[in-house]
Amino acid sequence: MTDKTLSPKALRQRDQYRWSALGFIAPGVLIVAVLLYLPLLWTTFLSLTEYNGLGDPEWTGLANYVEMFDDPGFIGSVLNTLLWVGGTLLVPVGIGLGVALLTWNLKGGTWLRLPFLIPYALSGIGVGVIWSFILSGDGALDQALAAFGIADTPRWLVDAPLNTVVMILATAWQGVGVNALLFTIGLQSIPREPLEAARMDGANGMRLFRSILWPMLRPLTAVVVGLSIVASLKTFDIVQGMTKGGPGRDSETLALTMYKETFVNSEYGLGSAIAVFLTVVTLIASILYLRQQLSSKHGV
Repeated sequence: MTDKTLSPKALRQRDQYRWSALGFIAPGVLIVAVLLYLPLLWTTFLSLTEYNGLGDPEWTGLANYVEMFDDPGFIGSVLNTLLWVGGTLLVPVGIGLGVALLTWNLKGGTWLRLPFLIPYALSGIGVGVIWSFILSGDGALDQALAAFGIADTPRWLVDAPLNTVVMILATAWQGVGVNALLFTIGLQSIPREPLEAARMDGANGMRLFRSILWPMLRPLTAVVVGLSIVASLKTFDIVQGMTKGGPGRDSETLALTMYKETFVNSEYGLGSAIAVFLTVVTLIASILYLRQQLSSKHGV
C-alpha cells in the first residue's frame, strides 16, 4: 500500500508510530554508540599515533603496527593466545560435555554437578590466587608430592610452555561447571521419543551419543564453542594473577601485552594497535566459525 492510497488519518497514525519507534530505539543506539563505537574509533585513531597519555597524540601512520610485528615478544603472545584457544576448547568444553553426559540422566545428578559449578562464581584473579598457592615453588602441590617422595618437581609457573598449560588447567577448573550446566540443559531439552526409539533399536553408549545426542546438541555446542573461542582470545585476568606474563614475557597473551604496553609502559599508540589487532582477530574468528556452522547446518 502506497502513501497515495492511505487516508490522512492513517498517514498521521503511521508517522506517530514511526516517531514512537524511534523514541524507543534512540536510547539503545546512543548507548551503543557512546560505549562501543566511539571508543573503537578513538582506539583506532590512537593506534596510528605516538601518545604517552600527556599532551596531544603525534601522527605516525602504521609505525606502531610495524613495531608490533617486529617485536618477538608480540609473536610469543600470539602463539600463547593460540595455545589458550586450543586448550580452552579441548579441556573445559570437553570435560564439561563429559560431566553432563555422565550426570544428566542420574538421580541426584544436580548434586554431582554442583562441585564443578562452584568455582565459576570466583573471579579470574581469585582463581589465579588459589592456583598460585598450589603451584608456586614449594607450594601445596610440591609439598604433597614431596610427602610421597617426589622431590624433583617441575617449575610449574616458571618453565614455558608448562606455565601456560597449567594456567589453562586452572581455567578449566573454573569453567567446566558452566559448560556442564549448558550441555545438561541441552540434553534435557531432547525429546524422549527419539531416545526411546534408539534404545529399542539397541543403541546405547557411544552409538546413542553419535546417532542421537551429538546431532541434537550441535546448536548448543556451536554457542558454547563460540563463547569459549572469544573468551580465550581475551584471556587476561588469570595470567595476570598467576604469572603476570612471566618469567620475562614467556606466558603473555595478547590481552596482557596490550595492557602492559598501554598502562605500564605508557605506550598508548602501541597498546591501541595491539587492541585493534586483537579486535580484528576476534571478529574474523567469530565470523569464520559462524559461517562454518551455518554452512554445516544447511548441508545437513
